[in-house]
Amino acid sequence: MHAPTKPQPADIRHFDWRLLVPLLIHVIFTHIVIAVVRVSTSYRSVELDLNVMWLGAISAAFAILPVFVALKVGRFIDRGYDAHAAWIGGIMMLVASICLWLWPISAWHLFFFTVLLGTGHMFLMAAQQMLTLRSSSAARRESAFGYFMVAISAGQGLGPLIIGWVGRGTTVPPTGELFVIGVVAAVLCLAFALALRPQPPAARRIAEGPLMPVMTLLRVPGLLPILLASVVTVTASDLLIIYLPLLGAERHIDASHIGFLLLAKSVAALIARAFYARLIYAVGRRPLTLGSALFSAGAFLLLAVPSLPAMYVAAIAIGLGLGIASTLTLSGVAEYSPPQARGTAMSLRITGNRLGLVLMPFVAGIVAAGAGVLAIFMLNALTLAACAIALQRGPRPNTGLPPQA
Repeated sequence: MHAPTKPQPADIRHFDWRLLVPLLIHVIFTHIVIAVVRVSTSYRSVELDLNVMWLGAISAAFAILPVFVALKVGRFIDRGYDAHAAWIGGIMMLVASICLWLWPISAWHLFFFTVLLGTGHMFLMAAQQMLTLRSSSAARRESAFGYFMVAISAGQGLGPLIIGWVGRGTTVPPTGELFVIGVVAAVLCLAFALALRPQPPAARRIAEGPLMPVMTLLRVPGLLPILLASVVTVTASDLLIIYLPLLGAERHIDASHIGFLLLAKSVAALIARAFYARLIYAVGRRPLTLGSALFSAGAFLLLAVPSLPAMYVAAIAIGLGLGIASTLTLSGVAEYSPPQARGTAMSLRITGNRLGLVLMPFVAGIVAAGAGVLAIFMLNALTLAACAIALQRGPRPNTGLPPQA
């Protein structure tokens, strides 16, 4: 007789911890690299006395090339090469970090190395999203995405802390030291990428096998609205970072308060993402989507109140709402897209986000010039509310949470 099999804890059955743990550490270092190296590049632009047009071009360089190659990366991942994409992205980010450390000598150098950095980051984001899917069962997918988004928040928070520590007491921190830290973080990022276990060959698609056409994928019920909602949530957060300092200047608010407002927003987003899985299992996808988006919209409207305490309340509410909404749009893409085309769907999400980050600042600039900075936040509120209603009226996903949720 065989000895009775000892039941495994639920978490062991639902999570591949040998994949998930190195993945989460890898995600944290990815965002430390991006935060440190991109800010260092901006400060290096100041040291080189570059004009505003160059600053904008270097910032846009991070997003431009990924718009054109993200779809091919998604196809590559759909054939079963998610870990390989992470290896490639890790190498590209390390090379870019080293080059920015050794040769930050002109605007063109900063531009081309930032293109390389942004492309490597795109490889990593697409791969990490699919690896998160592979690290959990369908029953615990939302929990895995919650862990993933918390890791992103942790990396995004640690990066500015490192910059503040290195640059304490200075207006422009020493970029050489920051670039060295970026290189060290990129080495660790690549090391944990190489620890990610690839899919077995039998699980990969045959190279010449059929893949779902993009137009067919976009016609999947509910997918296009969730992709658009992803763009709206990402750009809303980005526009807050860009234009809150200008609103503060209009209202003669001390710059330190603007920093604390953005910090409050980031901490609130981290807390929201930590409780994301519990919320979606308790409330359900549709009610949580509607609630988080409308909550964020109301918080942006609250910024119209010219009171510093009200702005702190608004910043915390925006962090809580967008922290949940951005995670919902990420997991929603996985829920609505067919399993054989999820890598392509995730890459379309990245493409839309990068396009939004390139185009929306220009649109916002036109709005601000005509109606003032506050109008941008009112526009954010309107688009978030519109997305919430559109998603509510759309079809339910075919997988994931049960319909009654």
